[in-house]
Amino acid sequence: MPSQVRAFVFGPLIAGLMLAAASRATHAQTLDTVVGKRVAAVAGQASRAGQPTSMFDVLRHSSASVARQASGAGQPARRFDLTLDDAVERALERNLDIAVQRIVPLVQDLRVAAAGAAFLPVASSGFDFNQETTPNRFVFDGGGLRGQPIVSDRGTYDVGVGQQVKWGGGRYDVTWDSTRSESTNIFSTFNPSFGANMTLQYTQPLLRGFRTDARRTQLVVSRINRDISDIDLEETVVNTLADVSLAYWDLVYARAAVDVQRQAVALAEQLVQDNRVRVEVGTMAPIDVVQAQSEAAARRQLLAVAVETQRTSELVLKELIVGGTSDELWNAEINPTEQPRIEATPIDLQAAIRGALDRRTDVSRARRQLDVNEATVENLRNSTLPALDLVGSYQLTGQGGPRRVPAGNSFEDIFGGAGGVIPGGYRDALDSIANADYPVWRVQLQMSYPLGRSADRAAYERARLELQQNRTRIRRIELRIASEVTNAALRIESIRERIEAATASRELAERQLEAEESKFEVGLSTNFFVLQSQRDLATAQDAELRAILDYQRALIEFDRTQRASLGAAGIAVVGGAMGGGAGPSY
Repeated sequence: MPSQVRAFVFGPLIAGLMLAAASRATHAQTLDTVVGKRVAAVAGQASRAGQPTSMFDVLRHSSASVARQASGAGQPARRFDLTLDDAVERALERNLDIAVQRIVPLVQDLRVAAAGAAFLPVASSGFDFNQETTPNRFVFDGGGLRGQPIVSDRGTYDVGVGQQVKWGGGRYDVTWDSTRSESTNIFSTFNPSFGANMTLQYTQPLLRGFRTDARRTQLVVSRINRDISDIDLEETVVNTLADVSLAYWDLVYARAAVDVQRQAVALAEQLVQDNRVRVEVGTMAPIDVVQAQSEAAARRQLLAVAVETQRTSELVLKELIVGGTSDELWNAEINPTEQPRIEATPIDLQAAIRGALDRRTDVSRARRQLDVNEATVENLRNSTLPALDLVGSYQLTGQGGPRRVPAGNSFEDIFGGAGGVIPGGYRDALDSIANADYPVWRVQLQMSYPLGRSADRAAYERARLELQQNRTRIRRIELRIASEVTNAALRIESIRERIEAATASRELAERQLEAEESKFEVGLSTNFFVLQSQRDLATAQDAELRAILDYQRALIEFDRTQRASLGAAGIAVVGGAMGGGAGPSY
């Protein structure tokens, strides 16, 4: 082909290619991805410092952090920087679940006091006065020879103290009563008559009720329930603080995910602009711009979802660390300032299992509940014994008052009312008691026992079998704890390997995007492969963020499995302390 023809045919094409090359050179800096530059900068710093590079490091050193998003309720009042320790401290002070659970031990204290009140001394007192007029039917009724009606006045005052004794199940009663009676009966030697009685009585069970009884069992159960309320409080605190830590790292991840999606949107929109330039110079078809615009729209949708997730995560954290809507943090924007760290500290699995079996709240609660069941079974066993009580009493009686002395020994002298009166009063009755003039001793032995197979025996046998069943359940709980701790440790090791793979995948995705952009610049790649590389990079970045977040969650759950559990212990209450049926499960 002649040179003139070649120049005429290829000249405009060469000129167009040169112009396109110049345009690409002009926009070369623009076409460098934002993430690529940030990754390169951070990777250089990290390599010089000898530290690993992760997406959190990239986003932490990035100058473009997440912007404040206006919600339907308006822009947050202010930005509140929050560390994990600050969040934990706020939860301990203001979390409403912890505040509610703190009241339970105080309620149990009152229940213990109510159960112990059965062993407090009980004082009693009473006063009685009555007057009685009776006809004189016979000569010896006391109305005299004239048959006058007999009028009697009687007043009684008594006071006493009784107490149930914890040791041995005994009971003592001390009573004192005083009487004053006055009558027109001519046969009354003391008129008015003053009497006093002091009685000491002690009842001691020898079989049933000696080692335990319903009252002492109720006191033991109340004290154990008080300990269980402390365990419940500890479990609430542990679970709440674990939830705070999880919510904190969820918010960190959500904010980082928003950063990733914003960078993806920036890449997609920059590609749209560059493609428009290429269309203008004639090196690209208009359909490629539409394709890039479609990708940008899809990225904006993912960004909206990420922003919504961030707001939800922030709300979850606020609910755990504020005491109400009036809290200063409720209307503020939370900015978590800590970043996750990957530690390669080896896990001592056997020590972790031993610690969990010793201090985990669910097994501690189950063991204390087993103590309740043992106390109940002991009380039911006690109810099957014969009732054999030893009752001892000692009584002193005193008598005083003016004493009538007959004038002689004849019937008329004795019953006619003549004669003298020896002065006296209530003091004489007290002196009689002080001198033990009229003592009364009494010792009783009382026994009762139902014949045949009683309901108490059946309740005891049922409770004993349930107790044996609950002991087996505790062994099952211990096995479950060992399994949960082991699984949590294995998950940590697995996620560590996952993070390494995710980091390598992200770095390769960055290189792949750079390579595709370089090939696209020289016409060796297409718009489709560049968009695909951008999507792969965003996916790899999110996968690395998720792996790092899962590692933090795994650490928190590993610590939680050694201290508390979200599930119930599954220990049933055996037959009640008062002989009732089975109660609810704990």
